[in-house]
Amino acid sequence: MAKHWADFQYEIYLNGLGGAVPRLPADLTRLEALTEQRLGPGPVGYVAGSAGDGSTARANRAALERRRIVPRMLRDVHERDLSVEVLGRSLPAPLALAPVGVLSIMHPDAEPAAARAAAAQGVPYVLSSASSTPMEQVAEAMGDAERWFQLYWPKDPEVARSFLGRAKAAGYSVLVVTLDTPLLAWRPRDLDQAYLPFLHGVGTANYFSDPAFQAGLAKPVHEDPNAAVLHFVGLFSDPGKTWPDLAFLRENWDGPIVLKGILHPEDARLALDAGMDGVVVSNHGGRQVAGAIAAADALPRVAEAVGDRMAVLFDSGVRTGDDVFKALALGADAVLLGRPYVYGLALDGQSGVEHVIRCLLAEFDLTLALSGHAGPGTVGADDIVEV
Repeated sequence: MAKHWADFQYEIYLNGLGGAVPRLPADLTRLEALTEQRLGPGPVGYVAGSAGDGSTARANRAALERRRIVPRMLRDVHERDLSVEVLGRSLPAPLALAPVGVLSIMHPDAEPAAARAAAAQGVPYVLSSASSTPMEQVAEAMGDAERWFQLYWPKDPEVARSFLGRAKAAGYSVLVVTLDTPLLAWRPRDLDQAYLPFLHGVGTANYFSDPAFQAGLAKPVHEDPNAAVLHFVGLFSDPGKTWPDLAFLRENWDGPIVLKGILHPEDARLALDAGMDGVVVSNHGGRQVAGAIAAADALPRVAEAVGDRMAVLFDSGVRTGDDVFKALALGADAVLLGRPYVYGLALDGQSGVEHVIRCLLAEFDLTLALSGHAGPGTVGADDIVEV
């Protein structure tokens, strides 16, 4: 029998008989405000902030809220199974934790805590290139649990090749290549605090521990950290990359490759033509292009263009279980969850991240059942309306 994620609510109620209440809210939309109260403006702004005046981040939420679920009655939802097959992997639910860098600014246990939480719940963890913990240490924290590696494609091909080799050796199975950050966007919350953690050598752990990166330095990192930071800034991203460059990734990675940041159906078709295995429909949570299309508004056209031939994942704006339902109805195979788990980490470490995963999937399980579905596979365009 499949696990019923919804049973988490009964666990909470039963714990209440002994006087225990959850340490964090069950409404995950409240976590951001709590994090704002507990952490300094620099770290909070770096995670919660967006490009420009935040219009794209607001549009992401509005696009999901505009879609309303149309529940169906008298369907057998007694036994439910949330598991899905994505990119050749069997997942317990259509969810993975999105790559978010520099997690040490939110909690000292950083990426390993989030990775352990994901592993404990059976959910894939996507490690950011810009993590504050080297990829090997994060892999060690996860045991043999499902883990994917997100690449910020560096200017130096030797560093890129080294990252891919290290990730493969450390058991990362899927490569997620972020395309929407060839330059850092105009982010007023960070600019107002003059806050960029990388300049302090935070979020650079994968680079500073990399032999190909170190080969470009005159002195070891610890002897001249400023030179190491400047070297990092010079190679972190490459605005000159074009579609033919994807051949390099194919040559150096033998597992599934997913392109993150796709919003236009033609770009999704180009990804398919280049032999990629999936796309993530995403606008980086509103952090890159102010005034951009909401990710949920872009999703149906991308799914229509390539959804029958490659995996279509979704992120940007997901906060609740019903958001996951709506993303599936709009054509996604699975969803990446970003900011909410980072707030959970900030507030309560590994257990905070586990709380977020369990709340989200309990709410998704209940939303499915109460809308007449025993699993994600039957959710489609007919189950939502746009208002």
